[in-house]
Amino acid sequence: MQSEAAVHVVDDDVAVRKSLEFLLASEGLPVRLHESALAFLDDAVGIEAGCIVTDVRMPGIDGIELIRRLKVRGITLPVVVMTGHADVPMAVEAMKEGAVDFLEKPFGDEAFLAAVRSALARQERNSHHGSQIAEVQCRFDALSDRERQVLEGLVAGKANKMIAYDLGISPRTVEIYRANVMTKMQAKSLSELVRLALLIETK
Repeated sequence: MQSEAAVHVVDDDVAVRKSLEFLLASEGLPVRLHESALAFLDDAVGIEAGCIVTDVRMPGIDGIELIRRLKVRGITLPVVVMTGHADVPMAVEAMKEGAVDFLEKPFGDEAFLAAVRSALARQERNSHHGSQIAEVQCRFDALSDRERQVLEGLVAGKANKMIAYDLGISPRTVEIYRANVMTKMQAKSLSELVRLALLIETK
């Protein structure tokens, strides 16, 4: 499975798949077609970018169950569900399970493309956020135990003297550790250092 940012269309109706493929291709968006949720799941290894557009009502595994299985597998691509009028409650349930949007049939080309672009943008943001966290975590892992203690004190808003008192070291030594922490964490200011520390705390 390619890892490029493709739009994965999952629908048991071949006519729907083909029409959406034509629309997406005409906008220059890479597209992959899947005739069922099971077919998609069988081919889902290595998918890291893009989004999924799926019908909510399909034989076998429906759109809601697909979302649940994606979560179990750790596949976090944004999912847009397509639904008929009678299936709106199912679409709402799908959103509760993690779908980012739903489109009620019949929908216009622009509405569909807007939903897809929004999903792709969300995935790109999430991917960037994830890589940023990983990078900051690597910097944090390079800190010594004492440097981490100083960092904890700084994040807690403590002055150098208070950190020195808590750790039983001199304020001058705290200043040295603080400078090392700033360098290793690649932070230009205390506020940036706190932001980076909170980033990995809340991951």
